[in-house]
Amino acid sequence: MSKPTEAAEAQDALDRKLNEVFAGKVVRKDLLHRIKKGTNVPTFVLEFLLARYCASDEPAEIAAGMEAVLATLQENYVRPDEANAAQSRVATRGKHRFIDKVHVRYIEKEKRHWAALENFASQRIAIGERFYRDNERLLEGGIWAEVVVAHNDVDADNYAFYVEDLSPIQLSRFNFERYGEGRAAFTRDEWLDVVLRSVGLEPTRLDRRRKLHFIARLAPLVEANFNFIELGPRGTGKSYFFSEFSPYSTLISGGQATKAVLFYNNARSKIGLVGFWDTVAFDEVGGIKVKDPDTIQILKDYMANGRFSRGVEVIADASMAFVGNIDQSIQQIVNSTEYDLFLPLPPQFDLAVMDRFACYLPGWEMPKTASAYLTNRYGLITDYLAEAFHYQLKHTNRYEEVSQRIRLGGNVEGRDEKGIKKTVSALLKILHPVAPPSEQELDEYVAYAVEGRRRIKEQMNKRKPDDEFARIDLTYFDAGGNEVKVYCPETRNAPATLEPMRRRLHEASADAEPASESAPAVPPADAVAAAHAPAPNPEDAVPPQSGEASTPTRGPLQEQHFTIYYGATGYTYESILGPYLAGANAVEIEDPYIRARHQIGNFVRFCEAAVKQPGLRRITLTTSYDEHTDVKALHEAMEALKQSLLELDVVLDVRINEHLHDREIRLDNGWCIKIGRGLDFYQKPDGRHVIGATDFSLRPCLETKVDIYRRGSDKGHPAS
Repeated sequence: MSKPTEAAEAQDALDRKLNEVFAGKVVRKDLLHRIKKGTNVPTFVLEFLLARYCASDEPAEIAAGMEAVLATLQENYVRPDEANAAQSRVATRGKHRFIDKVHVRYIEKEKRHWAALENFASQRIAIGERFYRDNERLLEGGIWAEVVVAHNDVDADNYAFYVEDLSPIQLSRFNFERYGEGRAAFTRDEWLDVVLRSVGLEPTRLDRRRKLHFIARLAPLVEANFNFIELGPRGTGKSYFFSEFSPYSTLISGGQATKAVLFYNNARSKIGLVGFWDTVAFDEVGGIKVKDPDTIQILKDYMANGRFSRGVEVIADASMAFVGNIDQSIQQIVNSTEYDLFLPLPPQFDLAVMDRFACYLPGWEMPKTASAYLTNRYGLITDYLAEAFHYQLKHTNRYEEVSQRIRLGGNVEGRDEKGIKKTVSALLKILHPVAPPSEQELDEYVAYAVEGRRRIKEQMNKRKPDDEFARIDLTYFDAGGNEVKVYCPETRNAPATLEPMRRRLHEASADAEPASESAPAVPPADAVAAAHAPAPNPEDAVPPQSGEASTPTRGPLQEQHFTIYYGATGYTYESILGPYLAGANAVEIEDPYIRARHQIGNFVRFCEAAVKQPGLRRITLTTSYDEHTDVKALHEAMEALKQSLLELDVVLDVRINEHLHDREIRLDNGWCIKIGRGLDFYQKPDGRHVIGATDFSLRPCLETKVDIYRRGSDKGHPAS
């Protein structure tokens, strides 16, 4: 018998029990971390290969196994940009084995099934009935598999490739009873550590509270129609669980969220993402662009009850998860009278959306992703645990069990109760998939769920000018019948959050009371305003009528300091400047880069936005040119623009200053607007026939800072 290796001796009791109870369904997670850094293959695919080649603790065998895994990926995994080469390889060699995601669809008109490989980039691969009969999920979203694709040499056939063999990488069948039996061999605390190790974390590095935070991140994967939000600093792995852990979740990374993509495409009569995934997660939630108000309304309907109507009634199980970053100090925010912990959310996410969140996970308590928190122990194969979660989301309901066992206090209102009970249900599915928890364990879960809901209610109460959400002291009754009040740690000693000042419905800045000298500092104005309100809405200001004062009538305009991020859309000269032009008679613009054709076009669009204000009478442009400027073309363009503006009773004065460097727009009503890139902050479109070519509100932007302030005011003025 060979001498036990150091790695084998390092196995702890939990490793040994896990290998005994779930033999063949575990893998050493440190091997995954080592190989994951050099490849972009999904975690569950890598673990499949590791289980095949590295099922040993012998260093020599592991080293050989790692080489085999890398060689297999090099030979068999196709990257999307290598699809043509892969097809050529099959045609040349006759057949080849690939690792890819395989879908099978039935084409009614042709009365036959066709397979498609995602990275192989072919939609018409012939496949035999036995493959999709034995692996039903091929027809229901597809599975990752090792598939042998062969070349068809019969010229009469209308396809070039066919599936010769197929072996699933994802589980083709899952036995939940066996999973429940295995769980019964562990205590609750042991199983908690098993789950954490299965997602790659070392539980001995975490305290109990952080352990529960990581478990709560999994809640949207196991509980249907669960609305979850986590905001916190960067680098804590918020999006990993939705992009890497489960093949049943999808991550939307910023961009525009439309009702056709998310919910239902009427033109194609096809359900959106909520119909195909267990979890739809929004990464960088602050960057979501929602231009259609109908999208928000449908989102509210869906988050409330898992159904919506777009000509047809649709019911789906997908949970909604929103993750994003908070750049400001949490202590500054909770002690501020103006700002709250929903600061990064887009403006379209109103109180009705927030009220539908079941749990707000405090991301600022999560550790930064680092090697010290990664485990080198055994854990369940990711795909196996993901299958267990998927099964429970679709087939088990613990809500009634929770309702019968817990009792909540009088301040817990309708949506509070639903959110708390759904959070507890999710924790039970993860930690107690079959047997019920003890009374003490249940109390722990209820306290955690109440805190997650209280965090939401506190922030809504801080935003609302009346007492609609004022009942923030949420309680529950423990196993001994005692009523327990739950607090959020970050706000327990923060009067600005617990007892917020009620804003007047028509608050005027001139009459606003100054902040108390003892009040804690608030986040920097530029950072807060950037996240809180991107660009002012032209509808917020009404141009003055003849004889009226030159002050907007819908409330005072505020100084603004924000960033337009790379790729953002929805910004136009009118949306940024429009409200501040109200009452202006003259505009002075300094921009050295009004030279090239597209820059002149930008200036024309700026003038179009400016002349919509009825009182405007003069525009003065100061610019410069260099040796590459077509001075004649510039002069001709400006003369044509001058004549066009004169027809609207607006005088254009163009001045040249060769030493001009700053970019600034000054209005004679006192406002000053600085855009870091001047007027030229749009990306160039890829041709004339693309969206955004003519409508600048749809054109992606370059990153730039915008500062809008009153001249002569030091408040919020950018540092020179």
